[in-house]
Amino acid sequence: MDIEKVIQGRTYIDGELRYAEIGISEGRIVTVGRLVSGGDERVDIGSSKIILPGFMDPHVHLRDPGMTAKEDFGTGTMAAVHAGVTCVLDMPNTRPPVTDVETLMDKKSAIRRRANVDYGLFAAVTSGINAGMLAPLVPGFKLFMGSTTGNILLNEDEEMIPSVRDVLATGKRMSVHAEDDHLISKEAEHCTRDHLRNRPAEAEWNAIRRLAGSFKGSRINICHITTPEGLDMAKAAGFTTEVTLHHLMFEVDRNTTAEYKVNPPIRDLDNRDRLFSRFIKGDVDMIGTDHAPHTAEEKASEFDAAPGGIPGLETTMPMIMEMVRAGRLPIQAAVRMASENPAANFGIRKGRIAPGYDADLQIYDMRITSEIDVRRLHSKCGHSPYGGYAAVFPETVMVRGEVQVEDGEFCGEPLGRDVCG
Repeated sequence: MDIEKVIQGRTYIDGELRYAEIGISEGRIVTVGRLVSGGDERVDIGSSKIILPGFMDPHVHLRDPGMTAKEDFGTGTMAAVHAGVTCVLDMPNTRPPVTDVETLMDKKSAIRRRANVDYGLFAAVTSGINAGMLAPLVPGFKLFMGSTTGNILLNEDEEMIPSVRDVLATGKRMSVHAEDDHLISKEAEHCTRDHLRNRPAEAEWNAIRRLAGSFKGSRINICHITTPEGLDMAKAAGFTTEVTLHHLMFEVDRNTTAEYKVNPPIRDLDNRDRLFSRFIKGDVDMIGTDHAPHTAEEKASEFDAAPGGIPGLETTMPMIMEMVRAGRLPIQAAVRMASENPAANFGIRKGRIAPGYDADLQIYDMRITSEIDVRRLHSKCGHSPYGGYAAVFPETVMVRGEVQVEDGEFCGEPLGRDVCG
């Protein structure tokens, strides 16, 4: 195969940064080595920058279709690409929720040719699901054991267990919103402390405990784990694990307003610090943003009426890269949790700089840090709790070898593809 493009410079390969040349053809990496000959186009990034694989977000809510006043696939994936996220996996609780082949194909049709990065669409696990029909069309399934948008709560064992069994029989991974709805209270709320009271840690633990009782060792991913105890339970059950930045950064008695209202809730300072310590040690499999945009007007409502959800798609990985720059997080942990593991866990040929993988690449100058300016973010929702935080944004981002961001500015086109056709 003729090499079309060669990118050369310090490159992240197999856990270390070293000089390499990357040969690309038809959007795929075809060779990596000290010297790659050929290529109609050659790009030398210089000695002061590094090349990383594109990040993959295994958990986003882009609200398309049905709630596009909050976000849509164009604005959401524009936010993603500026963060170096070259593939997103979108959750099924849109309107209508993705519960069968018909609604899935309608959603695929609605967003086609509007994405700036590659994407996959999850299907919801519902009673009587036809998992075999859906499986070839999705990268994974989503089980909601706690209430969410749409009539897709599935928390009673007599319905949940056979449906989950059918899903897991397909070989696809099932992500879970692990909050046992039986333990969630509906009492009035005025602040995040009240929200935490209504959604206690026991709801997380009991949901994981119930799954482990029936499906230990199965291809299950526990989303947005909020407690070290939940992390330990999930790992002991052989499940993969995912954390969000907001559960690592915020705490209930300091971050009290509806801007921080999210499900599962942010917890107390001790819990946050213990979870963050485990994250830094690399005890977590994946970073997922759970990007859940609502309009600024909705989040400014009275706390009880305000919707739960925090946008984080454009800010999470730049803040993680600032942790790398500052020496708080090893680059190996960042790439493993944000590139390698999400792609491998959901069976997508991305996340590594190696032959046969998509040429999703990003280039960083780790000497350059900035403060997040909410006015410059690309999400339609128009707000973020991360304004003023330090971040390192990628200088260049490529999706399948095509430059989408250059010098920090979008220069591409909506070339995103469905990873499941």
